[in-house]
Parts: sequence; structure tokens; C-alpha cells
Amino acid sequence: MSDSAQTPLEARMASLADGLTGRFAEQGCEVEQGFGEVTLIVPRDHLLQIGEILRDDEAFHFEEVIDVCGVDYSAYGVAEWDVTTASSTGFGRGVESDRAFDLNAEKRFAAVYHLLSVKNNMRLRLRVFVDTTHPIVASVVSIWSGANWFEREAFDLYGILFEGHPDLRRILTDYGFIGHPFRKDFPLIGQVEMRYDPEQARVIYEPVSMEGRTLVPRVIRGNDQNPPEASEQQDSSDA
Repeated sequence: MSDSAQTPLEARMASLADGLTGRFAEQGCEVEQGFGEVTLIVPRDHLLQIGEILRDDEAFHFEEVIDVCGVDYSAYGVAEWDVTTASSTGFGRGVESDRAFDLNAEKRFAAVYHLLSVKNNMRLRLRVFVDTTHPIVASVVSIWSGANWFEREAFDLYGILFEGHPDLRRILTDYGFIGHPFRKDFPLIGQVEMRYDPEQARVIYEPVSMEGRTLVPRVIRGNDQNPPEASEQQDSSDA
């Protein structure tokens, strides 16, 4: 697409991507564009240095952090649902598979930061990959104080440790919870269940008694798979 054919937003995004590349390429950063967004992949050892520049430099001025989340890429790109050719009836829409997680992948876990520049009316995503065995990254609370509870959530759900966080403890799961429920290898049915015992007058934790089952996802079909005449025939038969 030529520069003249770009929309104002696309032009600003291209300018932002060029500015990020020129400023941070020497620090080992990578810039990606797609789906109307710009992503800056930052080596974890340079996160604080680059974060301060992104906040303070007038060319960027990302003064707010909108969200911080964890990501587990161990099953990235792997699908276990048949959503385009499955039958419209029954429960056979899930694809049986021996799903193998790449738990030792070099880039399994990442901390992702969504930044906003109110002054420049721009958004930016930071992605920082962390070590798989010891997922530790520096806390950005000293740069964006709004990251405090977001980092606690990523720690709770993914087990990513944010070094230097002022109060890194669980925020969503129960006291004494074991494991990190958003990791891909965490069982969907959980590991324990709880109930209130009136005789003991307290909450009891027990091994989970549920059995895993295949859930039925939404089936996505194009209009050619459900022509108007078929719907009309169905309506007339129901009358």
C-alpha cells in the first residue's frame, strides 16, 4: 500500500513502528505490525530502561499502562476443535487428540503490557519473554504504578514472578491454592474441590471428583451452508 493510500491511523502506526525500530533495534528489540496494532518485543534485561524511555520521551509518551497479562505459548497454534465441518447435531464436534504441550519451549511464557499515549493518541503492546523454568521479569510498578494489581494477576494465574513488586501475592485464587490455573497444563477441572461441612462448621477441601469431558464449542458456518430456502422449508414444516 502506498503512503497516499494509507489512512491517518495506518500512517501514525507506520510512523510509530519506524520510530521504535530506529530507537530500540540496538537493544535487541523487534517490532511487529498486524491487526491494527504495533507490538514491541523487548529483551527482559532491557525492560525497565526501555519502559522509562517509552514513558518520558516526547516521541512516544506512553504515560499509562492499560493492562498487564501473562501468556502461555506451549500450545500456540494447536487446535483441538472441529468448527467448520462438524455436524450440526450431536456432541461429536470435539476432535479427539493426544494434545502434547511443549512445556520446555524456549519462549513458553511472556508478560504482555498494553500501553496508551493520551497525548499522541496511540497504543502499543510490549511483549517480554521470560525463562521457562524460572519465569522472572522486572516489575514495572516503578514506571507505571497502575501495573500493580495486573502483575499480581499474572503471577497468580501464570506463575510469572515480577522482581521488585511491592506486594506480589495471589489476587484471584483462594488461600493455599496450588498451581497456576491459566497454564496450559493445568487441568480444566482443577485439582481440588471445596464444600462446607455443617458438622465441622468449616470449609473442607478434597480431591476433585469430577471427570473431564469434551465441551461443545460454537460451530462457525458460512451462509452457503445454510441457504435461505432451507430455512423457509424448516419454518413451513414447523407451522
